[in-house]
Amino acid sequence: MNTPQLLTREVPPRAAWALEQAGISPLLAQLFAARGVRSADELDEGLARLLPPEGLKGIDAAAALLADSLDQGARICIVADYDCDGATACCVALRGLALLGFQPQQLCYVVPDRAIHGYGLTPAIVELALPLRPQLLMTVDNGIASLAGVAHAQAMGLQVLVTDHHLPALVNEVIELPAADALVNPSQPGCGFESKNLAGVGVAFYVLLALRSELRKRGRYDAAQQPKLDGLLDLVALGTVADVVKLDANNRRLVAQGLKRMRAGRAQPGIAALFTAAGRDMARANAMDLGFALGPRINAAGRLSDMTLGIECLLCDEPTRALELARQLDAINRERRDIEADMREQAEQKLERLMQDPRLQGEPPPALALFEAEFHEGVVGIIASRLKDRVHRPSFVFARGADGQLKGSGRSIPGFHLRDALDLISKRHPQVLKKFGGHAMAAGCTLADDGFELFATALQQVAREWLDAAALTRTLRTDGPLPPEMFSPAAVRELDAQVWGQAFEAPLFCDPVEVVSQRIVGERHLKLRVRQAGVLRDAIWFGHIDPVPTSGHLAYRLSLDEYQGQQRVQMVVEAMV
Repeated sequence: MNTPQLLTREVPPRAAWALEQAGISPLLAQLFAARGVRSADELDEGLARLLPPEGLKGIDAAAALLADSLDQGARICIVADYDCDGATACCVALRGLALLGFQPQQLCYVVPDRAIHGYGLTPAIVELALPLRPQLLMTVDNGIASLAGVAHAQAMGLQVLVTDHHLPALVNEVIELPAADALVNPSQPGCGFESKNLAGVGVAFYVLLALRSELRKRGRYDAAQQPKLDGLLDLVALGTVADVVKLDANNRRLVAQGLKRMRAGRAQPGIAALFTAAGRDMARANAMDLGFALGPRINAAGRLSDMTLGIECLLCDEPTRALELARQLDAINRERRDIEADMREQAEQKLERLMQDPRLQGEPPPALALFEAEFHEGVVGIIASRLKDRVHRPSFVFARGADGQLKGSGRSIPGFHLRDALDLISKRHPQVLKKFGGHAMAAGCTLADDGFELFATALQQVAREWLDAAALTRTLRTDGPLPPEMFSPAAVRELDAQVWGQAFEAPLFCDPVEVVSQRIVGERHLKLRVRQAGVLRDAIWFGHIDPVPTSGHLAYRLSLDEYQGQQRVQMVVEAMV
C-alpha cells in the first residue's frame, strides 16, 4: 500500500571532493556530502568538539542550585519518565550526581506509572515523592509543560529544577513556562544553544557538565582531579538514539563516544546485560542495536509494567543481577510483541473496513484515527507508527485508560506538525481534548469517552487543509546505485561503524534488478535471489510476504548475514518499484 516514490540524494561534488582530500573513503565521502557534511571537522567525534554547556539558557542557575544542594547536604529526588530517554536520563543524573560528590542517602527517584499518573511532573507525582523527604525535585525528560506540578511542589516547600527537551505549553496561544527555580531546555524561548535536538538524557548530561564546572569554581577540585563524566556516555547514546531525535553533529558525537565505550567493553553492566539478552555482540555495537534491540527492551517496561525495572537494570553494578533484570525486560518485550501483533491485526482490519468507503476510492483518508476499547494503552504509539508507515498518513490510535477516558498516541509524516494540529483542534472544539502535548512527529492526547468521532473528523479536516497530494505521497530518499566492488564485508563493516539515525539516515542504495526466485521464510519475510549488474545476490524483505515483480528498482540496505562462520553480504529490502 502506498508504493513510495524513489528520490536520489544529490551529492555536492565540491563537498565530496573536500572530504576525500581529508582522508575519508570515497564511498563515505559521497554519503556524508549527500547528508550535508561540508568538512571533515564536522565528523570529528572528539569530546573536545562538543558544544559547551554555557550556551544553554538557565544552566548556570541549575548548576548553582545543585551545588548549593551538595553544600547543604540536601536530598534530591529525580522525577523520571517512562520511556528509554527518561530512564537513561534518570540513571545519568543519579550516577553523575554520585560521581560529583552526592552521597547515596541524598539521592532517590520516582517514575510515573503510564496508566495511573500520566506524563510529567503532575501534582500526583509530587505526592508520590513527598514520603521520600526531598528538598529538591529534578525532572529529567519532562517538566517543561508541568505548570500545576511545579506550583504544587513549591507549595509543599520543595525547590524544582526542570530539565527537559520537549516543547513548552501553549496557554491561550501564548507560551507559558513553569515557575521552576531553574529550567534547562534547548527548546525554551530565548535559548541560543546551537543544537536544539538534545534528547532528555543529553540535557541531563549537560547539566552535570555545568555542575562540575561550578564545583571547580567553588574549590571542590581542580581540572586535574575532577571526576570524569565520559563513563556516562553509553547511557547518553542509548537514550539519544532510542528517542529518535535528530542526529546533528553534536548528537552524533555523543552517540559515537557512547558506542566506542560499548565496543571497548566499558559499558555499564546493565547495558552489557541488555546486549546479551538481545543476542547482540557489544564489541560490534552500532546505532541500530540501540534503536531496535536495547531501546525497545527498556521501553517495554514502561509500556506494560513499571519503568523502575528498566532504571534498576541500568543502575545495577553487579553483572549477574543486571543480567537477571535484562532477561526480565526481554521477557516483557516478548509479551509486548505478542500484544502488538494482535493489536496490529485488529488495526489493519479496521483500516481495511474504512478503506471500503466508496468516497475514499481505495485511498486512505488524509489522516487516520482508530479506537478499540481492548487495545493496550502502552502499545498504541507503536501501532500508530506501524499504520503511519503503511499508509503514509498522520495516524492516531486510542485505547480506553483506567480512568475511562480515551488515551491516544499519534505519529506523523513530514509537513504535518502533530502538536500544532492538536492545538488547532482544541481551539475549534474546546471540549474534545482533555489534554495533549508532544512534538511535530509524535504526540499524545486524552479524549472524553464520547469524543472519538468528533476528534477523528476534526483531525481529517486539519489534514485536508494542510496536506496536498505531494505531501501524501510517500518518498524514499536513496543514495543511488552501489558500485559492485562495494558489495563486500569490509564495506558493510565500514558503514556499520558510522553513526546513522534520524535526519542522518543510514545509506539506502537503489539498483535495477531481475528477480530470479522468491519464497516466504519464517512465515513473515520474503527471501529473494536477484541479479544485479549481472551478479546473483541474496536479498530479504522483512515483514513483507506479497510477491514482487520479476524486475524493478530495488531500494535496499546492506547487512552481513553470518552462518556457520561464513559472512555473506545481503540486501535488506526497503521497497521495490
